[in-house]
Amino acid sequence: MAIEAAILEQIKKFKTIIIHRHQRPDPDCIGAQLALRDILRASFPEKAIYAVGKHYPGLDWMGQADQDVSDDVYQDALVIVVDTANQPRVDDERWQTGAEVIKIDHHPNEDAFGDLQWVLDQASSTSEIIYDWFAVNQTDLVMPDDAARLLYAGIVGDTGRFMYPATSANTMAVAGKLMTYDFSATTVNQAEDEVSPAVAKLSAYVYQNLTILPSGAAYLKLSDEVVEPFGLGTGDSTSAVVPLPGKITTVVAWAIFVESKDHTYRIRLRSKGPSINGLAKAHGGGGHALASGASAKDQAEIDQVIHELDELVANDKGENE
Repeated sequence: MAIEAAILEQIKKFKTIIIHRHQRPDPDCIGAQLALRDILRASFPEKAIYAVGKHYPGLDWMGQADQDVSDDVYQDALVIVVDTANQPRVDDERWQTGAEVIKIDHHPNEDAFGDLQWVLDQASSTSEIIYDWFAVNQTDLVMPDDAARLLYAGIVGDTGRFMYPATSANTMAVAGKLMTYDFSATTVNQAEDEVSPAVAKLSAYVYQNLTILPSGAAYLKLSDEVVEPFGLGTGDSTSAVVPLPGKITTVVAWAIFVESKDHTYRIRLRSKGPSINGLAKAHGGGGHALASGASAKDQAEIDQVIHELDELVANDKGENE
């Protein structure tokens, strides 16, 4: 049985379905989760369908998860985890207490959890995968207009407005099909492109303080001391500035180090060509070839990552000359 049909068969077996996502969600994560919830609610009104996860006001324009799901709801429930590469990143640990788990994702499947898994690491986004699942099973499923809006928003978010290499002919075809539903693609595009005044000021800081090495590797450290004066608030995030170094012609790959509450650093790695997921794995992370995350426990490890990124870019440049 094809995986698309197998997932639908499992959904049909359960009266209760709870959809989880990853921590610190982005538009693709929320789009895939809430769209799947709305598709299932419209298709199976007799079932109890929930989406759970911490509330992030900055993404309220997309929609909200269900905040009143009690522990006992998980008994005999099917749990679907979307857009989440590994188990520690799943938002809300109760996902493990359901009767069965399905994983739907587009990150490399290095943590192969779940009773049923559908992982397409070449897909642009999990939102694209959800649409493809709907398309295969559309005789059994209903796509509400707002679910189409959410999937479109997810694709726009994870393709960087269709600029990233994972954007395929299928991605563009799916986006076009979604745009036939009753929502404003222009409004979605504007919502994803806009930033708050605080993030705009932080963006200026990024450009003014980014260090660009001769190799084309670049880096920036955002400590609490640096970030706090910008007053980002609970609805904003430093994630909005991560793509900015890539707009500079001489930058090939870059790392942004963001201080966490425990004073370690989250590392956001991006690249225009050289694969950086191996570097991420070496520092407790992983991800895509051109977009990965990792962590650094102290300044010494930050310096080590910068050195390794510099070497990686320099070696790649040498191989391609």
